[in-house]
Amino acid sequence: MRLDKFLKVSRIIKRRSVAKEIADKGRILINDRQAKSSSNVAVGDKLEIGFGNKTMIVKITQIIETTKKSDAAEMYEILETKVAENFE
Repeated sequence: MRLDKFLKVSRIIKRRSVAKEIADKGRILINDRQAKSSSNVAVGDKLEIGFGNKTMIVKITQIIETTKKSDAAEMYEILETKVAENFE
């Protein structure tokens, strides 16, 4: 499955166009490698997603083409969430 579609279906990111934009800006890594929106993801892949000052690391546990909101969280497991601190 394409990265942008996975992010939308799993509801990590609300819209596919936003997922595409974030990926194409280089803010997503798949298994520690730079990813594009068209990159394929598979079960077991580790995604590192940068949201502004927050970074979320998730592991893909299953891939479902279409899902209900209640089942979306079963598609991934959150491994870590980091928040960048502003030191002034």
